Amino acid sequence: MRGFLGLILTSAAALSACGGHGGQSGAPPPPPAESMLSLLAGEPGGPGSEDGTGAAASFRGPQGVVTDSAGNVYVADAGNVTIRKITPEGVVTTLAGTAGMYGSTDGTGAAARFEGPVGVAADRAGNVYVADEFDNTIRKITPAGAVTTFAGTAGMTGSTDGIGAAARFNGLGGVATDTSDNIYATDSGNNTIRKITPAGVVTTLAGTAGMTGSSDGVGAAARFWGPQGVATDSAGNVYVADLGNLTIRKITPEGVVTTLAGAAGVYGSNDGTGAAARFHEPRSVATDNAGNVYVADTGNDTIRKITPEGTVTTLAGTTGMQDSIDGMGAAARFNFPYGVATDNAGNVYVADTANDTIRKITPAGVVTTSAGMAGAAGSTDASGAAARFNHPTGAATDSTGNVYVADFGNVTIRKITPEGVVTTLAGTAGMQDSIDGMGAAARFEGPVGVATDGAGNIYVADTHYGGDISGNSGTIRKISPAGVVSTIAGTAGAFLGIGGETDGVGAAASFVNPRGLATDSAGNIYVADSYLMSADPFGYPLGNTIRKVTPAGVVSTFAGTSGTTGSTDGTGAAASFSSPESVATDSDGNTYVADARNSTIRKITATGVVTTLAGIAGMTGSTDGVGAAARFNSPLGVAVDGAGNVYVADTGNDLIRKITPAGVVTTIVGRPGESGFLPGPLPGLLRAPQSVTLFGTTLYITTNNAIVQVSHVP
Repeated sequence: MRGFLGLILTSAAALSACGGHGGQSGAPPPPPAESMLSLLAGEPGGPGSEDGTGAAASFRGPQGVVTDSAGNVYVADAGNVTIRKITPEGVVTTLAGTAGMYGSTDGTGAAARFEGPVGVAADRAGNVYVADEFDNTIRKITPAGAVTTFAGTAGMTGSTDGIGAAARFNGLGGVATDTSDNIYATDSGNNTIRKITPAGVVTTLAGTAGMTGSSDGVGAAARFWGPQGVATDSAGNVYVADLGNLTIRKITPEGVVTTLAGAAGVYGSNDGTGAAARFHEPRSVATDNAGNVYVADTGNDTIRKITPEGTVTTLAGTTGMQDSIDGMGAAARFNFPYGVATDNAGNVYVADTANDTIRKITPAGVVTTSAGMAGAAGSTDASGAAARFNHPTGAATDSTGNVYVADFGNVTIRKITPEGVVTTLAGTAGMQDSIDGMGAAARFEGPVGVATDGAGNIYVADTHYGGDISGNSGTIRKISPAGVVSTIAGTAGAFLGIGGETDGVGAAASFVNPRGLATDSAGNIYVADSYLMSADPFGYPLGNTIRKVTPAGVVSTFAGTSGTTGSTDGTGAAASFSSPESVATDSDGNTYVADARNSTIRKITATGVVTTLAGIAGMTGSTDGVGAAARFNSPLGVAVDGAGNVYVADTGNDLIRKITPAGVVTTIVGRPGESGFLPGPLPGLLRAPQSVTLFGTTLYITTNNAIVQVSHVP
């Protein structure tokens, strides 16, 4: 993710390695040093796709969770696009789908494909229903693992009521069943709650498609905003986590909608009764046999409990304290909990998404980790394994070999010396804002990407924290060698309407979701301005462009058109991308792009001509090969060396790939289908590499809560 400076250093290192024999032309060359994978700082762990028991299993961004009458737990393992099953003994297996293989194919077990499983529910017969968000379908999985499409048609968006494939949805969120095996789904993009009978008849229970608001009322007269989680109770009431309104809603069997707790549009973490309570991104709900409602209050990193009378208390976790700590009540820590479910014994299960674990809360409030293992999160400055990070994303190196890391979860920029000593360069852990200033006095909103230049400046892509529907744009920040943080382009909190980003000078420009950064020898900054769904009720897409910022602060769109999603090669605005996440530049002025949703690596010449260097849009896999014959899976990071080789953090495959100037793709770190952290001689193992950067012959990789390195990169 570094610019031209790193290329000079790499070239210099190569020249030095070639010229050290003092004229002894007859001496044999030294043997090549062995490539080794090792830990630089932090403690790795976290995402993966392994089946196993307890901590031996791994998940990647689990979201929906539900239990059945036998005490099994089912998980919508969104990042792996699979459905997982956990027995009461903690044994984790993959019920349906194959990790990293996207699609909409019906089939049995590993042969089935999902596009975006986010919600799960179970009926009395042991069938599991899945809200497949990006396919806009409801899928059904039998106890034997046979997957069929129960309602909706893959790739067809709308709000039509009908039977089975004739129905249409728009951005499904949660799903639940009742005692009669009816299915309820939050149709988030339509701002409605849908009901599906066991025969597959889809109707709209409450809300009106395309109408956003917070009004209570009967059926179509009620209004929602981005509803996510849904649950039912034994009396036939339906409960909804109304995310955009920050409230919990209740729908009676007669369709009467009321607000059970929270106040529309008012953020907070207050316990209280009814409208006096406050939430921050309530994403999921569940009920118990006594009629209590449990809420995954994602933005507060807590689990809340609402009595039938509407009294809200905090069951576990502490607002603003992100971590992965087991314990009692407020002593426990979560990190972006998305899903919540209950069993017949009164236990609560939590999909602790950013920790990649499934947690359990007993009726007494004791929190334990049932499955998966979180990387040790924290913000400690220290050396090597004693240091702690919280979901580090982008990384870059400077001329002396220091590594700079965007520590996203801590909203700070960290510095790691070549000896592995970690310090916090700018920002303060847990203090989120957009404030310019010196060192710890500065504040960041959501630092994702970093880059350096030849003068010792550090640039930061500061996107909106969580990338949610609030519509706040991002900024490009600069940290001087003296540690002074300033904003050089964009304005924090600028609302993005239909049409997306704005070109302009400095604060007059706006960004959608800036993710990756790179610099060139002329001091220009290139920005991967990724994808974001707008806050508009119709959900217009924004972003998908590569932006350029000159040294004078002039922002222009270098390639792509805002709001246009695709994979078209072409020049400038004629090209299209799908969630570009990272950029890197070479000494010839070319820019390389990790085009995540297309699972391709793109190349842009200095004149703006975009081509696909490797992979084919929409075709995922881990195949090595030349150009279009190669396959990637959601690549998030890219870097380039002085010889023109491109290194790719192939995140969905848990691999590091290398692309030669001739387009030959090989796997250099990790093994396809395996995930973990195995240091030593290559290939080793990795989990979810986020970014890559180079210094000389050393490759640095950010993973979950750790920075690892490959010496003498092949």
